[in-house]
Amino acid sequence: MTDPAELYSTLQTEAARVLIGQEDALKRLTISLLTQSHLLLEGVPGVAKTTLAAAFAQTTGLQGRRIQMTPDLLPADITGTKIYREDTGAFELERGPVFSNLVIADEINRATPKTQSALLEAMQETQVTIEGETLNLPTPFMVVATQNPIEMEGTFGLPEAQRDRFQFKIAIDIPSRDKQAEILDRFNYEPNLGPDDLEQVLSAEDIASARTKVKNVHVAEPVRDYVLDIAEGTQETPDVSHGISPRGSLHLLQAAKAHAAIEGRHYVIPDDVKTLAVSALAHRLVLSTDAEIGDVEPEAIIEGILDTTTPPSRGDVTAQAPAVGDGGRTKQKD
Repeated sequence: MTDPAELYSTLQTEAARVLIGQEDALKRLTISLLTQSHLLLEGVPGVAKTTLAAAFAQTTGLQGRRIQMTPDLLPADITGTKIYREDTGAFELERGPVFSNLVIADEINRATPKTQSALLEAMQETQVTIEGETLNLPTPFMVVATQNPIEMEGTFGLPEAQRDRFQFKIAIDIPSRDKQAEILDRFNYEPNLGPDDLEQVLSAEDIASARTKVKNVHVAEPVRDYVLDIAEGTQETPDVSHGISPRGSLHLLQAAKAHAAIEGRHYVIPDDVKTLAVSALAHRLVLSTDAEIGDVEPEAIIEGILDTTTPPSRGDVTAQAPAVGDGGRTKQKD
């Protein structure tokens, strides 16, 4: 199974045995997996954030490790440390839970910023340094973090550098009444149903092949410029003191390629960018003082920029789109 559209459909079908009403979040998890990125889930307790992450790990077949983030957690509890063994008279490396394919950092904003920063090198460079020794992490490697809203007691806001390493920040809202009724009915009769009951439906080869297909998705110059226009809009608005960096623009572009592949296309259209822009960019903004005092929402800023930024026409995009299977070398005829 190398086709990203088929891969996502298979994941969605299996995960739906446990997850109800989480389609958008599951799609973005899949996009992050296919683009070697990370994702942050935010929501109040009880909306199945951790269940979503665990179900994703189970269905993808990734070796998952959950870290319950708490205020007393130390960086070495995540990365590992070297322990002196009296029987051998030598120091032995004790690897931390970060040495896994999928790290679930549960309630990441309950850990102190110092402990949160232990994930920075891992998320950016797929490696960690322990007492001067640099070690590579497994492939694939992905961090899925959950957090409660910042307003809740006992939490620490994620530093800007930490937030910027997440491709998406997804808000998990309380489900609609109909979805809640479905949840009550299903788990009333199967109270022990959980992620462990799901089947692995992907292999490492499936993921690697699908990633290659995503890399080969074509991005026309007008679409690239559209991403740049959106990023420039965040830098020019008075509500923002620091706009989107090149990392943020690149994350959005890569996500748009994966979204196009999941939708069955071999080229990106403006709607791919618009669909993902809020969840890919809003958490990266550093608001101005006036905007913070005025309770301006970062999501509203991105939505406003999308409303005022003219996307390229579909004709301009498809005119530059390659024919299927030519690797982007041959343009389609009108």
